[in-house]
Amino acid sequence: MKLPILKLRRGKEESLDRFHPWVFSGALVKMPGEDSGIEEGDLVCIEAADGRIIGTGHFQIGSIAVRMLTFGEGETVDADFYRRRLQEAFRLRQALGLMRPDNTAYRLVHGEGDFLPGLVVDVYGPTAVLQAHSPGMHFARTIIAEALVALPGAGISNVYYKSETTLPYKAHLDPQNAYILGDYAGDEALENGLRFRIDWLRGQKTGFFVDQRDNRALLKHYSAGRKVLNMFCYTGGFSVYSLAGGALKVDSVDSSAKAVSLTDANVALNFGPGAEGRHTSFAEDAFKFLDTMEAGAYDLIVLDPPAFAKHRSALRNALRGYQRINARAFEKIAPGGILFTFSCSQAVSKDQFRLAVFSAAARSGRRVRILHQMTQPADHPVNIYHPEGEYLKGLVLYVE
Repeated sequence: MKLPILKLRRGKEESLDRFHPWVFSGALVKMPGEDSGIEEGDLVCIEAADGRIIGTGHFQIGSIAVRMLTFGEGETVDADFYRRRLQEAFRLRQALGLMRPDNTAYRLVHGEGDFLPGLVVDVYGPTAVLQAHSPGMHFARTIIAEALVALPGAGISNVYYKSETTLPYKAHLDPQNAYILGDYAGDEALENGLRFRIDWLRGQKTGFFVDQRDNRALLKHYSAGRKVLNMFCYTGGFSVYSLAGGALKVDSVDSSAKAVSLTDANVALNFGPGAEGRHTSFAEDAFKFLDTMEAGAYDLIVLDPPAFAKHRSALRNALRGYQRINARAFEKIAPGGILFTFSCSQAVSKDQFRLAVFSAAARSGRRVRILHQMTQPADHPVNIYHPEGEYLKGLVLYVE
């Protein structure tokens, strides 16, 4: 079937010739109108001003008009295409050694990082949670689900579709969160030998923040004999690792009572209720908790807030937020303390985040040294032609 063609303005092919996977609406000679016959999610062919075919991608209305799936000519986007891309993604995870008896949670598809822009797939044991961020991937969801179950060696038998909050609302797609294939088969997964209940039905994202796996393991290394404060605890991943690492006490804080109950459940799953008196949780505002807590009460603090800036328009306020919360931590942490601090805002660059933390340290007057610089794990790969994919930034700091 011949695809509809969208033409680029002269000179707008340069980023695409460098394999950047986004076509912005301003780069097109004309955005398709209602009379064009092109609808959101349709496959389209991108043509340069000189008539050269750049490749094919999914069309959608918005700033990002096309997410590129192929470059050049000759590759058809069909069921075999998705099967090949998923097999390539799975082979990478096999090479990373993520499928082990003690580890059943990992990201199988990371959008542009796996050359499938608009698609995220997280695996929890026999269940894959599929999330579409573009109308095109929404329409391909059944084909993708069938390819996931057919992946040799993956052991996936259930595919849950969770895209009610990730698709553009203007597309009027009315996605329903539901099992595409299979059914509920338990909600427990293992990460580095630790047990977690994953709430993909009602939880944030796909139910668990797999992207902090390596950083949680690093925290475990530093936790022995320390008093740990885990801010924005969500499902308690950092808390569980700290307890496993031998922390004297761990306090978990989140403004959501539901998140706190998930943390308590995961602590109990691994160590029994309350972890023999070592764990306490608080459903409180993070800034208020930091303002009122006693100085020196903790010698290891984790700051892993939700994205303060989801769009560039919120960047200034986000940087103020990062500066403010890190300043409180620097002021209150015990001498010789260690601070794990993160930003998951894609709109905030690595340098901007570091500057915000630097400014907070300077305000506190404490002497601070960087021990580690952190990012997302290897199953969240960054497409070298799409540096925007490096969204997770983190620092481990020693505070004298």
